[in-house]
Amino acid sequence: MTPSPATLAASLAATPLIDSDHPAVISFAQQHARGSDNRERAVSLYAAVRDGFRYDPYRIDLRPAGMKASAVLATGHGWCVPKATLLAAACRAAGLPARVGFADVRNHLSTERMRQTMQTDLFVWHGYTEVWLGERWVKATPAFNIELCQRFGLLPLDWDGRADSLYHPFDASGQRHMEYVHERGAFDEVPLAAIVQSFRDTYPGWGDTGSALAGDDFGADVLQETR
Repeated sequence: MTPSPATLAASLAATPLIDSDHPAVISFAQQHARGSDNRERAVSLYAAVRDGFRYDPYRIDLRPAGMKASAVLATGHGWCVPKATLLAAACRAAGLPARVGFADVRNHLSTERMRQTMQTDLFVWHGYTEVWLGERWVKATPAFNIELCQRFGLLPLDWDGRADSLYHPFDASGQRHMEYVHERGAFDEVPLAAIVQSFRDTYPGWGDTGSALAGDDFGADVLQETR
């Protein structure tokens, strides 16, 4: 069903966290939204966000300033929610309706330090992006950059702008990877208060400003565990 004009307008508007009006976001969209039609431009933006910014789930800043799309551009890294937010913002800056979607997932391939700290393999509010293409919302997940996928033996998530691109249930060797256990829906703005509360309720030592992992090195842990 085609969204109403008001719904599409909301998925094109800048918000405090999906700050598609930020000069850096606008510049990024102008540089990477390449192609002859909307689908090609969206796919080009997806690749730029997926591989242009390192996935780092240790450095999570849950303050509004740390959750903005423009923050990923400023730092060069992000975890699943800010990277999905950046893709949504870049799409909006390029005139493509986009929003952020969320699901709770079981991630069977996190680092040992992360599992010990979180005390669970359940990742609440895992983020992805939905883009309005071909008269439907199409899901795209730009979190894991291709170098990380190669290091962990994961199948890189490609996206053609036609089919939903969500994490595979198994990795390249057939081991369990990602299990979607609860859909939380799609939003025109990142529901930060709800995310912060869920993190407080689910993970020990997590609060408004980040996690107990903030001082550790995700890249070093990945290298150690995949040698």
